[in-house]
Amino acid sequence: MKKLNLISLAVVVALAGCSDDDDKSSTKTLTVENTLAVGSEQCVNGGTETLTGADSNDNGELDSAEVTDSTVSCNAPATSLTASQLAPLTDNDWFKSAQVKVATSEENIAAVVKESGKAKNVILFVGDGMGISTVTAARIMAGQLEGKLGEEHQLSFEKLPFSGFAKTYNVDAQTPDSAGTMTAMASGVKTDAGVIGVDENIERGNCATVAGNELVTATELAEIAGKSTGIVSTARITHATPAATYAKSADRNWEDVSDMPEAAVAAGCEDIASQLVNFEANLEARYEGLDVDGLEVVMGGGRRHFLPKDAAYNSADAVSSVEGDRTDGRDLTAEWKAKYPAGQYVMDQAGFDAINADTTERVFGLFNETHMQYEADRANDVAGEPSLSEMTAKAIDVLDNNDKGFFLTVEAGRIDHAHHAGNAYNALSDTVELSKAVQVALDKTSIEDTLIIVTADHSHVFTIAGYPKRGNPILGKVVPVGSDEPSLAADNMPYTTVGYTNGGGFRDLGDETDADVGYDFAPVTGRVDLTDVDTTTPGFHQEAVVPLGSETHAAEDVGVYAVGPGAHLVTGTNEQSLIFHVMDYAADLVKQADAKLAQ
Repeated sequence: MKKLNLISLAVVVALAGCSDDDDKSSTKTLTVENTLAVGSEQCVNGGTETLTGADSNDNGELDSAEVTDSTVSCNAPATSLTASQLAPLTDNDWFKSAQVKVATSEENIAAVVKESGKAKNVILFVGDGMGISTVTAARIMAGQLEGKLGEEHQLSFEKLPFSGFAKTYNVDAQTPDSAGTMTAMASGVKTDAGVIGVDENIERGNCATVAGNELVTATELAEIAGKSTGIVSTARITHATPAATYAKSADRNWEDVSDMPEAAVAAGCEDIASQLVNFEANLEARYEGLDVDGLEVVMGGGRRHFLPKDAAYNSADAVSSVEGDRTDGRDLTAEWKAKYPAGQYVMDQAGFDAINADTTERVFGLFNETHMQYEADRANDVAGEPSLSEMTAKAIDVLDNNDKGFFLTVEAGRIDHAHHAGNAYNALSDTVELSKAVQVALDKTSIEDTLIIVTADHSHVFTIAGYPKRGNPILGKVVPVGSDEPSLAADNMPYTTVGYTNGGGFRDLGDETDADVGYDFAPVTGRVDLTDVDTTTPGFHQEAVVPLGSETHAAEDVGVYAVGPGAHLVTGTNEQSLIFHVMDYAADLVKQADAKLAQ
């Protein structure tokens, strides 16, 4: 006879129909309880099935044919999980780290200053060309340099409590350039590609269209409000991104008078380098009765645009036979020193190190003839030059002497240049250095009175591809999960994790730390067999799909990271021009400047 197959049971035996315990003819009644598993058809949350019947064949078991009554009791839905049920989660490191992040985020949100005008200081960091893929790859590289697998690492600014995305297009361009994007961030107004500090009504290259279309920048507003102001860049200080904080130009390339057409010079347009030295006078000329004291900190490269085209003016570390480019005979470094006799003009590491931030009221540092060195190549500078993090620290120490606060823009300009050269090593190394500079700023300021924003002006066609295993060197060839050998493409050759959609393509320059050396070679078309090539060296330039003389920008959104008063406004996806308005909200720049002008 078929018997019931029980999950678990408790048998309760009762005698029926007889009062004599020894009566062998009596029939026993059996009750059986079956435990129903969670998810069973009868009870989703589990329960108990009770079966009752007479043991007619006296075998001590309740056979299926003997069941005369059946009841089901289902468990109530669970309101909480037991510790043992949660253990696979709560004991997991990923789970625990996420819980810490949630708790920290709650604290950050609770502590955020949501009132306008509470930021005494504002620091805007711009990683030129630092798109999302660059941030990701730099994060992995930084982690691997610390001995980690890499993917789990975070750059300093990725830890900031608020973040969002900025749309980078220019008014007239789907894929932007730095002039238009930085003008948007600096002024709150999007504009065309290639123009500096002016709105979209400008005609690029037409000097006559500048007048009436000038924009007011956050740096200028802070200056009017009485704050100290500063600009730091590893690019030429007259290059598009830093220039957009102080200059008004119909063309980003008018860095000095020799770059301008004669018609523009004759029409009275001023080159960008001259505008930097004349920043104070130009700002005062725009507003009747205004008295400002000018930029307190300017540090970067680009000495050639400030010196006459005469070897007699060469600096000690000049790399060209004639360092200066200016054809008007002006020595703008001498003009600056005459304007600010108490200021310090420096051009090398020794001069930089000698600056006493407590007693120095103004610094003008031009550390290279053109752009400053890549971070990985900095040791090769003839006279020595400071790192981005060192310049950031010095700038804050000088600017912080003003009780009214300061406004500082810091650009990691050479991320962009390394990408243009198709050299991921230098692009990522300079991104890691930017992360260090941001950490310096965090350590030297308080989130209670300082808004720090970190972003990029645009991205690059830099990709992270293939299916490399966890911890695979970010600059290495793709090695898949479960293997120690590189993956092979359809052409039976290995390929790297990072690469470029376009650009100069493959170069194997070994330990060369200057990415620009790659321009000495013609663009490479087609694939190269990388089997015996060490792709992790500083001088390796990644392959590119479309051969071009220089790699291009990309059009996707870039990240925006923030902490401090007003940082809660950095959320979602917004026009890049919103960044100005967040800074204005935090520091009341327009309101304070208006009050000063009304005096």
